[in-house]
Amino acid sequence: MDDLTGFQRDLLYVIAGAEQPSGQDIKEEIETYYSSDINHGRLYPNLDTLVNKELVEKGELDRRTNYYAISETGHQEIQDRRDWEAQYLDG
Repeated sequence: MDDLTGFQRDLLYVIAGAEQPSGQDIKEEIETYYSSDINHGRLYPNLDTLVNKELVEKGELDRRTNYYAISETGHQEIQDRRDWEAQYLDG
């Protein structure tokens, strides 16, 4: 996870917290956190990066809509990140 941008890491967390969200679902959630509009040109290339790194799996809901799901590797990366953060934040 150390090679992800903060935005990519945030996308990974959003996907991990949802049940196969569509790109639009992810966009709406991330816009709430960022308090600004996220354009497709920023969102989808970053989602593709997560898929290419095998942190996220991409599937088809219908002919026009894809879904995203956290992979086992993605879950492990999040857990490793949380363990790393805990050494600095807990205690």
